[in-house]
Amino acid sequence: MFTADKWKDYEILDTSGGEKLERWGNYYLVRPDPQVIWNTDRRDPRWRKINARYHRSRSGGGEWEFIDLPKQWSVGYQLGGSCLTFHLKPFSFKHTGLFPEQAVNWEWFSGIIRRAVSEGRSVSSGDPVRVLNLFAYTGGATVAAASAGAAVTHVDASKGMTQWAKENAASSNLSDAPIRWLTDDCKKFVEREIRRGNHYDGIIMDPPSYGRGPKGELWKIEDNLHELVKLTSLLLSDRPLFYLINSYTTGLAPSVLTYLISTEVAARFGGHVESQEVGLPVTDSRLFLPCGAAGRWEASH
Repeated sequence: MFTADKWKDYEILDTSGGEKLERWGNYYLVRPDPQVIWNTDRRDPRWRKINARYHRSRSGGGEWEFIDLPKQWSVGYQLGGSCLTFHLKPFSFKHTGLFPEQAVNWEWFSGIIRRAVSEGRSVSSGDPVRVLNLFAYTGGATVAAASAGAAVTHVDASKGMTQWAKENAASSNLSDAPIRWLTDDCKKFVEREIRRGNHYDGIIMDPPSYGRGPKGELWKIEDNLHELVKLTSLLLSDRPLFYLINSYTTGLAPSVLTYLISTEVAARFGGHVESQEVGLPVTDSRLFLPCGAAGRWEASH
């Protein structure tokens, strides 16, 4: 399992009865989690001192119960000498605007980028590490890649999420970083980039299980992911550095990601493919809560 165990401002304190007790900075939230199928004792007293709880509805969706939570607050993450700062706020379907388990992937690809930069690749040299972030949400991976020295193209179908990502970049002192902010359907953008002849040294994608583009384009991960992997592999440069797929679809095994990346990326470029569950440590049990899977390809050194 790839584990995001370096957080200071985030912590899963306990899990039980379909819920997880989390600390986000100075605030305590309880949110539902479908992986928590156990009913263990809730020993942590902070279960009774929470700032907000998300109640799932039996008919689908749900709503927040606010006890003492600001409309917006921030958490930080130390990455390679830089402090990334993310604005959080509770919004639809239990989310806060950040998936903290992804920090383990930030650590991985930012290390690859920093090594390439240390070997002389940079924007100032005219040979930057170019990274494409698809389904980029509020920009966690974007700011991580930019802080490591990459020129990033950030693509998401939601204008509101893209604006939120810009705010995260600004709060992380990356307002002047070489980031292109695009609100677009990811597949259509990739197809246009292929026609333009553009290429990237690293590709990150975080596709939803189901969704729609800005013009109603339908996305289902089981039906569309292979085609997207095939298309994005055509955007890789002659000497690419890395390729990453995140998946939150519980029925999609890590070995499926290995198969997709191996057939479309490793078959062309060699290198190493590894896919595992992604998880977060739980303080009370000292075990790990699974949070989806990630498939990684890295070029041979």
